Amino acid sequence: MYSTGDFRNGLKIEFEGEPYLIVYFQHVKPGKGGAFVRTKMKNLKTGSVLEHTFRSGDKVDKPDLEEREMQFMYKTGNQYHFMDTGSYEQIYLDEDHVGDYGNYLIENLSVKILFYRGEPIGIDLPIFIVLRIVESEPGVRGDTVSGGSKPARLESGAVVQVPLFLDVGDRIKVDTRTGTYIERA
Repeated sequence: MYSTGDFRNGLKIEFEGEPYLIVYFQHVKPGKGGAFVRTKMKNLKTGSVLEHTFRSGDKVDKPDLEEREMQFMYKTGNQYHFMDTGSYEQIYLDEDHVGDYGNYLIENLSVKILFYRGEPIGIDLPIFIVLRIVESEPGVRGDTVSGGSKPARLESGAVVQVPLFLDVGDRIKVDTRTGTYIERA
């Protein structure tokens, strides 16, 4: 069990029978009355955000969560298929569970799949991935690093803003949390 003193951003807890991720917390000690902890939590199954206030010393359960390293294989319709790299077991997740991360999935990419009570509920991508540009407007002579930007379609299907000097075939590093260009790879 976790106490409110253990709360930190990124902690996974079980609250009212559901797994939650603490996105934000604030410990408040008013001059009058008991201390309390204000939290903003994201439901790991549904993605909904809940704000809740806990009294100081309240206890919450640890969720029955397991992370397994899996490899993305392919997408059919609105289902993403993954394979466990240890047991070769295959599972699939719907677009609802994958969310915006589906824009960065390419074949053979290793990801972590989050399981709650044996059921897959979501994925966790590496923070930075290297992808190839497959479609982009041609650069103009004289373009510099500090110049403007242009949209570029990546091999995974995502569209990111890149500097003007990059062209089709270049490999770039992308931040999967924000969907932004980091550097040329």
